[in-house]
Amino acid sequence: QVQLVESGGGLVQPGGSLRLSCAASGIIFSGYTMGWYRQAPGKQRELVATITSRDSTNSADSVKGRFSISRDNAENTVYLQMNSLKPEDTAVYYCNARSPFIATNNYWGQGTQVTVSS
Repeated sequence: QVQLVESGGGLVQPGGSLRLSCAASGIIFSGYTMGWYRQAPGKQRELVATITSRDSTNSADSVKGRFSISRDNAENTVYLQMNSLKPEDTAVYYCNARSPFIATNNYWGQGTQVTVSS
């Protein structure tokens, strides 16, 4: 059974930092592209950042220079370091695991709330 468990969300003031973690089980973690997505109230889910099995990263223009994604294959965990947070970063953040070879192997975590407010 595949499980993606996010942690690290919470309330932070503008300009602050948070680090999200996503612990994966039930997959061969090192072979998966891992990603973070977010969904704000009334909006569609959008890509935040991804990291491939070869550590190639991609991120949305809105977070470039502020957020960074990384992975630890020994711990089956992917991280999202978020700096210089803005109120518009407020959303539920979801972890995603996607196999580059099998399209149906696409999994989501339950989400963690990030609220940026003074």
